Amino acid sequence: MKQSLGTLAAFTIVPRHVLGKGFLAPSDQLSKGIIGVGGMGRGHIPYAGTRVAAICDVDTRHLELAKGIIKDPALKTFADYRELIQLPEVDIVHIATPPHWHGIMAAEAARAGKDIWCEKPMTTTIGEGKRVMEAVQQHGRIFRLNTWFRFEDNFYGMGTPVKPIKKLVDSGLLGWPLKVTVSKHTGFDWKFYWVGKTNLDPMPVPPELDYERWLGPAPYKPYNPHRVHNTFRGYWDYDGGGLGDMGQHYLDPIQYFLGKDDTSPVSVEIDAPQQHPDAVGTWRRIEYTYADGCKIILDGEGKDANMPYIEGPKGKLYPGFKSDIPDLQKKLAAFPEPFPQQTDFVDAVRGRKRFALNEANGFRSCTLINMGKVALQLGRSLKFDPQTQTFVNDEGANRLIDQPMRAPWII
Repeated sequence: MKQSLGTLAAFTIVPRHVLGKGFLAPSDQLSKGIIGVGGMGRGHIPYAGTRVAAICDVDTRHLELAKGIIKDPALKTFADYRELIQLPEVDIVHIATPPHWHGIMAAEAARAGKDIWCEKPMTTTIGEGKRVMEAVQQHGRIFRLNTWFRFEDNFYGMGTPVKPIKKLVDSGLLGWPLKVTVSKHTGFDWKFYWVGKTNLDPMPVPPELDYERWLGPAPYKPYNPHRVHNTFRGYWDYDGGGLGDMGQHYLDPIQYFLGKDDTSPVSVEIDAPQQHPDAVGTWRRIEYTYADGCKIILDGEGKDANMPYIEGPKGKLYPGFKSDIPDLQKKLAAFPEPFPQQTDFVDAVRGRKRFALNEANGFRSCTLINMGKVALQLGRSLKFDPQTQTFVNDEGANRLIDQPMRAPWII
């Protein structure tokens, strides 16, 4: 009997490569390669249902720290991400680099037949987002953008997951159109400490860092430690300050509960000091307006301490799910729950099912961030066409949709 069970087990646990590319045995563990093993990349090493087969980083210190966590003598390490994504044993590529690399790496991983887990923001430009979406869909890959608030966890200072907010919006009890205000008073800190410095002195590149490879497609700027690692978000070449850092966390759930996953605003208006061409600054207000009149207000100043998170013609919603609608919970009970979402990434990869936050709706929520960045960099409000995904009658703004990349990098 023991011999029979052993024979059965041998036929049940089928290695991935036996079934062919894109097919996984139910008992098989997914193999992943992590590009960028700084703090974020190392934090995602232990993920249920996966094992780390390879890591890549341009800083040898990061590689050594990650190796110490993984403790696998078979682990492969690289300085060039292109070697990692070509490994036949890698099923998932996890991109945890600064955002100016996200678009190139995600598109190349898709073309190499890999499924993708990408940190936020999805890309640093609208054009890169289009290319990633096209590559993922053309090659039939599963894509996950790593911000999870549309489907789990308390939504920052709101004191509730997003699901009840979605149910409330869908119920119509607040009326339509809606205005959503994202500020410190509604529970969302814009992290204005992510600002760049305008007086950086050139310094020697430390021996553990391949700075040329770290820059990659970004314009060459002399090395200074404030440009890299923990403070890169303060420079337009690599991210977009607090808007780039937190924007997709804050705004993706709004796109979801407003039902805007397949569209974009028709305008973005800004109130901000003139931005430096290199160093990201702060802003006072960014306002997005959709074709149906819905608005998203990013309040950087936090002027009104009593501002509701959502305001409609029939009612308001405040942090803690408080409302001016009498007996709100009792009224909501009569309405259906939101449609279920695919929130298990390993299950999505195994079953070839689109993840809840994917290349398409992730592109749309990232477009909010990149619209705001273009307006801030140019110092003017802009009109936008959600269908063509271009700015209306503004050549200067449209030039920032696809920004040039430093040779030899292309997407």
